[in-house]
Amino acid sequence: MDRLSKDEMALWHAWKRASEVVRARIVEETAAGASAPLSDPDFGVLTRVAEDGGGVLRQNQLAESMGWHRSRLSHHLTRMEQRGLIARRPVDDGVEVRITDAGRALVTQTRPLHAAAVRRHLLKPIGKAGQADFLAALERLLAAHEGRNG
Repeated sequence: MDRLSKDEMALWHAWKRASEVVRARIVEETAAGASAPLSDPDFGVLTRVAEDGGGVLRQNQLAESMGWHRSRLSHHLTRMEQRGLIARRPVDDGVEVRITDAGRALVTQTRPLHAAAVRRHLLKPIGKAGQADFLAALERLLAAHEGRNG
């Protein structure tokens, strides 16, 4: 068969539209409540450095956790560094990314806004009962494309 069935096409379009709309609403609400401009990628960097690294994270670990190419991350970090949200320094075999006080303050302020938006636009519509199945389906999808079980 060289084309998607009607049901397959409906699933494909629903997944694309739902992921675009839900993500856009979460990003929009999170940004609207922040005291300073903070993009979704900024928030992703800051939360990973603050939470996963305890305030410091190797740049290559950060790139891997975000699923970004190292050059894309480097360019983004340069812009964040210019805004005073992170600082970088060379270390043995790499670069260390540190969250600044300004970055920590912004992510602390933004985290509850983000959580409320995720709950409102993703978790509530799925319902408590559907969350485990949805997570399992997404993990299978990722595993198939990240070289695990696929």
